[in-house]
Amino acid sequence: MSTPLLIADIVQFLNQYAPPELQESYDNAGLICGNPNTVCTGALLCLDSTEAVVEEAIQKGFNLIVAHHPIVFKGLKRLNGSNYVERVIIKAIQNNIAIFAAHTNLDNVQKGVNAKICEKIGIQNAKILAPKNGLLQKLYTFCPSNEAKKLRQVLFAAGAGEIGNYDHCSYNTEGFGTFRANDNAQPFVGEKNSAHQETETKIEVIFPSLLQKSVVKALIAAHPYEEPAFDIVALENTWQQVGSGMVGTLPKAMEGKEFLQHLKASMQVACIRHTQILPKKIATVAVCGGAGSFLLRQAIAAKADVFITGDFKYHEFFDAENHLMIADIGHYESEQFTIDLFFDIIRKKFANFAVQKTSICTNPVHYFV
Repeated sequence: MSTPLLIADIVQFLNQYAPPELQESYDNAGLICGNPNTVCTGALLCLDSTEAVVEEAIQKGFNLIVAHHPIVFKGLKRLNGSNYVERVIIKAIQNNIAIFAAHTNLDNVQKGVNAKICEKIGIQNAKILAPKNGLLQKLYTFCPSNEAKKLRQVLFAAGAGEIGNYDHCSYNTEGFGTFRANDNAQPFVGEKNSAHQETETKIEVIFPSLLQKSVVKALIAAHPYEEPAFDIVALENTWQQVGSGMVGTLPKAMEGKEFLQHLKASMQVACIRHTQILPKKIATVAVCGGAGSFLLRQAIAAKADVFITGDFKYHEFFDAENHLMIADIGHYESEQFTIDLFFDIIRKKFANFAVQKTSICTNPVHYFV
């Protein structure tokens, strides 16, 4: 008999895919409501947790909603149903439905929202447009030289030593360490109350800050010394695999109007707000799901020919200054295929689990054409 799948199992997997530590400071990603230790009867996928989506989950007999946008952004001081946020939470709790959101953390990972946009448009060689810094640390540790290989493998298994497309990265120097064990020690090498000199290897590895606890735990568990010596230093290096937006190239350059037609078809949008079509062809494309005007400067610096996003304000269109074309396809429209991303990764991980995309369009913006 197979073990029942809990809501916590789904949450844990999605948090591994898009760690909540990578969300922006204003965000509220994670399990919004619900008991994680409940057996999961099914997951309904959406961009927005609306009352209609909660009702759809009830009708399907699903007790988990996986959304892109958190239904709660700010603290709720009361729950009396005075607005749609309160009504959604009340309805979900009354019907034992959990709501989970992966928002800017899913935007910021390499295989997240923006990678899905690139896939739909056909952008190749995509990379993060604005990589984040301050998210990496370096570990220095010392061990007997004949134990270094084993310790390196343990650190690599814990997630240390990954740099871009490379893993098992470390720098090693040989030297010697000195110490004297007191009467209460259990030394791996040397004798109590006797100064000892040991040939040692200094190991240096980089790791994401969010893995610090697991890396240190693995180090201490595997290190042969009773009192392992190690230092952790914060780095200002940018983490190329984490950040906002993406930029890449088209398989073949297109004229501006041709590209807009391609964009409209591939992203399934009714209309596109854009700056003037420039005489140069479109070859390099920058994207950002949702509201991405804050990345315009980075898109220009990356020499993109077009920047695709949503929610540009009137005066912000002037900021393109003919460096590139801005193509505003709408907030919902730019992120709509995040539902497909959720479906693909959950179904791949939990093949026999009931997971469905919502049948409801939660876009609050309508177009009269």
